[in-house]
Amino acid sequence: MIGSSIGKRLIGTVSSSVDRLVGRGLTGRSANARKRSRAESLGPEERAAALRQIETVYAAAAPLESVDRFFGEAVACDPKLVKVGQRRAGKITADVFDARWISRTTTFCDDPQLSARFSAVVENHSAAARMFLGRRSGGGPGRPAVILVHGYRAGQYAIEEHVWPMSWLLERGLDVALFVLPFHAVRAEPRSPPRFPGTDPRFTNEAFRQGIADLRALVAFFRARGAPLVGAMGMSLGGYTVGLLSTVEPALAFSALLIPLASFADVALEAGRFVGTVDQQREQHELLERAHHVVSPFARTPKVPGDALVVVGGEGDRITPISHAEKLSRHFDSELVRFPGGHLLQIGRSDGFRAIGRMMKKHGVFDAR
Repeated sequence: MIGSSIGKRLIGTVSSSVDRLVGRGLTGRSANARKRSRAESLGPEERAAALRQIETVYAAAAPLESVDRFFGEAVACDPKLVKVGQRRAGKITADVFDARWISRTTTFCDDPQLSARFSAVVENHSAAARMFLGRRSGGGPGRPAVILVHGYRAGQYAIEEHVWPMSWLLERGLDVALFVLPFHAVRAEPRSPPRFPGTDPRFTNEAFRQGIADLRALVAFFRARGAPLVGAMGMSLGGYTVGLLSTVEPALAFSALLIPLASFADVALEAGRFVGTVDQQREQHELLERAHHVVSPFARTPKVPGDALVVVGGEGDRITPISHAEKLSRHFDSELVRFPGGHLLQIGRSDGFRAIGRMMKKHGVFDAR
């Protein structure tokens, strides 16, 4: 627990400064970079027209509540498992496997150039996760499972094992999967930054479509091997992804969204990425929201009950400010836990995990063995 209000303010100030410094590199764009980008070199009228056209393309996914129409039917994956070690957590021994399985790379949008760009990265033709599977005595019941989803430019297994409270989860009887988002880590081009999210909203929509299909296949995999409950937790971009999954996958039993992204349009506005007059920038913000509506966590009715979902936000966060967490908490009618730190210096986030633990205990996750 963080003590005095002065201490909290100090933590918030320092955390905010670190976030601003790093955030410029993540979301800021130089004038030359914008000129090289076809999307960002457009004037306000051209941008508005392009965004309206994207909205029209994805209107074909309606009705959005018929989730299989856009994301495809959920079918359990049959991953190739390569054992890479073991992990001890208290009295639990978990075998660790790197898993790969076939991932769909065809696009919903039938633009040939977009389809070619999307399928060009061979490493992204298969989904990926590192699985920590607790040993069971012969014929024993299945263990509940949780899927953890990383943030932008992350997903490297060695790092993610330290970012998440792995021992805490394993000791409490859960199997754990570190899922890799499309175009990240082992799914990215070697020595290249992730292509997703990108400046073309269509590419971002297609990557979420692929990632959600991969996650639904992983949920079905754990259910097929006997997991009584399967949930997901996501951080930053992963928080957005798990929020979306929580409106799509009815088999998802619980969720947690940590320092989550809620709106690409809000991020673009905060980063000064719109052009033209104030009214033109306001219009671009609204149109970008509509262009991404097909993959928005706000576009569908939640499948996870509000009391089985926790949102955790940092008061000092300047990459995905607390307003993102507030919006998601309202949409899911869920508990919102605030901590004084930021996006990178997550000081005080233990309060969030304590709330997540209470939620999981309430819903029998820790006892479902």
